[in-house]
Amino acid sequence: MDLMQTAPAPTPDPPDAPPTPVRGYRAGIVGGGFMGGVHAHAVRVLGGTVTAVASSTPASAARAATALHATRAADDLDELLAMDDVDVVHVCTPNHLHHPVALAALEAGKHVVCEKPLATSSALAAELVTTADRAGLVATVPFVYRFHAMVREARDRVRRGDVGRVLLAHGSYLQDWLADPAEDNWRVDAELGGASRAFADIGSHWCDLLEFVTGDRIATLSAQLVTAHPRRGSDDHEVDTEDIATISFTTRGGVPGSAVISQVSPGRKNRLLLEVSGSDGSLAFDQERSELLWHGRRDASRSLVRDPDVLSAAAVPYSRLPGGHPMGYQDCFDAFVADTAAAIAGGQPDGLPTFADGLRSTRVVEAVVAAADSGTWVEVPA
Repeated sequence: MDLMQTAPAPTPDPPDAPPTPVRGYRAGIVGGGFMGGVHAHAVRVLGGTVTAVASSTPASAARAATALHATRAADDLDELLAMDDVDVVHVCTPNHLHHPVALAALEAGKHVVCEKPLATSSALAAELVTTADRAGLVATVPFVYRFHAMVREARDRVRRGDVGRVLLAHGSYLQDWLADPAEDNWRVDAELGGASRAFADIGSHWCDLLEFVTGDRIATLSAQLVTAHPRRGSDDHEVDTEDIATISFTTRGGVPGSAVISQVSPGRKNRLLLEVSGSDGSLAFDQERSELLWHGRRDASRSLVRDPDVLSAAAVPYSRLPGGHPMGYQDCFDAFVADTAAAIAGGQPDGLPTFADGLRSTRVVEAVVAAADSGTWVEVPA
């Protein structure tokens, strides 16, 4: 199959999970770009082995194998899938290749970690869910912001009623990496990235975080998609995906909310903000200040600091370092891969995002596109 190239102590086990195996996690990575490096680092932190890398050409695979500290390069996907010492395939290709690569890996009997979107349509994503379930294979999607300790703290506080009845949820996910129309990337091309870009790429993370923290799901929504720069790059080509998305929604539990998504907001590098307001208090998490969780009440407000000595039992396993020693995105990714390994070993880590969550995300994205096209409120399929 032709592939297109994209650009320490182990994490403690979550409660009730068996010890994570530090030997035996043998990964093949498909795609040698930035995300391939993030995946490879997480595998090494776990104590696993990056057995092989496949990329768009044998030459690029060889370069990636060196950069990712892999044992060897594979000439193509078929060669990687035939390797007996590859147990888990990490799919880090452009979006349009996620489905065929993940499907081939599952059919070869491999566990799969696939970047999001799981597929460019919910029908294709559903096929992957069915295939993984029938084969009894572990299949996960890196919605890794779930693995911030302070996100786990927020989720636990909502669960135990610290904020009372949830009344409102809102926030944003803002980036600036495409703020200049001279900037270009394969993601702006709908044939490679899918019909939605900004929302599918980062809005999906926001929606997953909302549903993860509140335990409630978006039921209906309205949306607008805006292409701020209709032409991009040195060749001034036409763009067919959005730079900005806004949504208003109501959850199944009747909670109203809104979110603003942008990849053209100067100065915002990766600002994922979720605020949940309840009858007794509010919680706010800002990924650019991930060591803190704001807890607001009418009589007082405070910022909770990530410190395993004071966090809830649900958050402690994801607070690997002592308070005052900052943790970040790569730590979240490391914890996600560690929990994937624990699931492969037979455990059931709490909150591990699976292909079912990837399917859920594609359905939300499709609802956003449909709502923007129609100018009406759209129901998100259960």
